[in-house]
Amino acid sequence: MTSSFSAQGTSNTATAFNPDRREFVKLAIGGALASAAFMPSATSASAAVHKSAPGIKLCAQTSPRPTDDELIFLKQIGAEYVSVQSPPDLRTADGFIQIKKRYADAGITVWNIGNTDVHNMPEVTLNLPGRDQKIDEYKQYIRNLGQAGIYYTTYAHMGNGIWSSGTAVIRGSAAREFDMASPNKVGVWMDKKFYEPLSHGRKFSQEEIWDNYTYFIKQVAPVAEENNVRIGIHPDDPPVPELAGVPRCIFSNFEGYKRAMEIANSPNIGVCLCCGCWNEGGPKLMHKDPAEMIRYFGAEKIWKIHFRNVSAPLPHFVETFMDNGYYDMSKIMEALVEVKFDGIVILDHTPLVIGGHYAEQAYGFAYMKALKDRAEAKS
Repeated sequence: MTSSFSAQGTSNTATAFNPDRREFVKLAIGGALASAAFMPSATSASAAVHKSAPGIKLCAQTSPRPTDDELIFLKQIGAEYVSVQSPPDLRTADGFIQIKKRYADAGITVWNIGNTDVHNMPEVTLNLPGRDQKIDEYKQYIRNLGQAGIYYTTYAHMGNGIWSSGTAVIRGSAAREFDMASPNKVGVWMDKKFYEPLSHGRKFSQEEIWDNYTYFIKQVAPVAEENNVRIGIHPDDPPVPELAGVPRCIFSNFEGYKRAMEIANSPNIGVCLCCGCWNEGGPKLMHKDPAEMIRYFGAEKIWKIHFRNVSAPLPHFVETFMDNGYYDMSKIMEALVEVKFDGIVILDHTPLVIGGHYAEQAYGFAYMKALKDRAEAKS
């Protein structure tokens, strides 16, 4: 099954997981932060943070050059917001404005425009040759977003990609599988593959990963503040404590995120909460479930939700339909309503269905809307 409509997030091949199509590409009750550690510094306090319109925004993942039929489809399912990936020829401020205008003419708001060249950079995570060049590219990307009036982007800090061990069948649909015991585990990012035992020829320490994050975020946060762009950081996928010699010690548990936010010390650095990744780890590894994360960090730090469920926590999971996993997804919507979340919620990594991306989006959008409406009615 193929569809020109699929730009990211949902794989359209029944034989292999294709993570480069995902946008990586990807807790004080009532929305208040529980710790003074999250208060911005004197420098950051003067930074302007774009104010979002109130309310949960259900968002579709779409293409940068939508056809007329695609725009009609978005209207049919009630999608007022979209998140898109940018092709190389549109990765400029003018290119982003072009994408934005195409949707705006149809009454749809572009919330996020991704750039896979800088979305996840092993050079930055692992301090590999070319690190400073990639950081400069990222800064320019943030400036381009700001000039185009796009106020949010997602960043991932993974050194050796997204890992899977094959595919499984869920209700007749092909879905990504990961099994720690499988000899077929492989990490993938764009055109690169990573294998055990050491994906980069040596073992990295946790201190290195933290130092490399600090080096990056201290340069990037001021640029994000200057350009009024929020950066939500995506969890590691899967959140295994270490894969092929690379620790996943920051964005794979609650304590890691808390420390990372304290280091950034910026109102423009926050969380893209991929509930799928969080459910992959489960309470044993993550130390809080998705709803608890939402209540702790609140709407001030959580700006994007990837709505996904899995069959079970690690060491073995299969990505499944939202109504078919082990976690009750209604808890997420209820927590979002409780903290007055005003960011976007998107369907993420759904199993393949007959009808391709259109059918997957329609199913996911309807399910998310039903949970949202019920949560709002209960509040």
